[in-house]
Amino acid sequence: MIDKIDIQKLQALPIEEVASAMGLSVSRHKALCPFHDDSNPSLTFSVRKNRYKCFVCDAHGGTIDLVMKYLNKNFLEACKWLSEEHSIPVTPVAEPAKARPKRAFDPTRFLPFFERPFLSLEAQKFLFEERRLDPRVVRYCRLTSWRDKKGTPWLQIPYYDRQGNLIGIQNRNLAKGGSPRFRFPTGAKCTIYNLPVLNLLKPGETLFITEGCSDCWAMLSSGHKAIAIPSATLLSRKDAKLLETLNLELGTKFAMYPDADIPGERLCLQLQQVLPSLVRLSLPAGCKDFSELYLQRLNPSTLISQPSTGFSEPVNC
Repeated sequence: MIDKIDIQKLQALPIEEVASAMGLSVSRHKALCPFHDDSNPSLTFSVRKNRYKCFVCDAHGGTIDLVMKYLNKNFLEACKWLSEEHSIPVTPVAEPAKARPKRAFDPTRFLPFFERPFLSLEAQKFLFEERRLDPRVVRYCRLTSWRDKKGTPWLQIPYYDRQGNLIGIQNRNLAKGGSPRFRFPTGAKCTIYNLPVLNLLKPGETLFITEGCSDCWAMLSSGHKAIAIPSATLLSRKDAKLLETLNLELGTKFAMYPDADIPGERLCLQLQQVLPSLVRLSLPAGCKDFSELYLQRLNPSTLISQPSTGFSEPVNC
């Protein structure tokens, strides 16, 4: 580890000088962003805050962050590079005692809940009245529900690996305005949702990628095979590699309706870097995500006019 005072010295190095030292061409506090395909300088430097930010891919941070991301180094390696490049000696300090390892996720505690799923009235209202999901999709995804000691209703969402093993659980608060909105058991791995569907893909078939489980359920109810990334911040390198492998081995085609917000656009941009052939589909104006579009398509009177995408019958679960 490095002394905090030395870290502060490295963070105080002029951000534009650090960028130039790594080979970035900085002009008028801007440069071409190296973190996405940039033709017009979108990487902006704030001399006052001593930080950088790209307003296209949302890459941002300080001097150490820039070195870590641009040179693909971890924190200590980035600090060492800065100290050597700018002749700033750093003082190593003893590492603190290791924290107790986190308890591993034990699927056997939860398997019985999903063998005989139970949907409370709150869960039924959320899934069938509010979300208008196909009951076969709900059964296929093995959604169940429970109440905590305070009487708060929760929807319990299982995550399985490609072999069908339970690897994680996401609990969604069904109380109106309830907080926290989501809870995860200790050690749960909630990465790509609905991985078992990959075993059903035919060569050259289209797989939809959604942001969040709700959009995935809506896509399945619309008759498409789909997976979900829990949020725009949770696309790991391992997950990205899995998607890339599908594209190479099966010729799988990918399509996505990004959520109409910055995190949604960011996730789509991340995926396009891994899957250049990803087809980006646009939501109608005023539509925030695919779940909302799905509901509009079920209610023609509220449907925003746009060309049909040719939804098929609901997926056979």
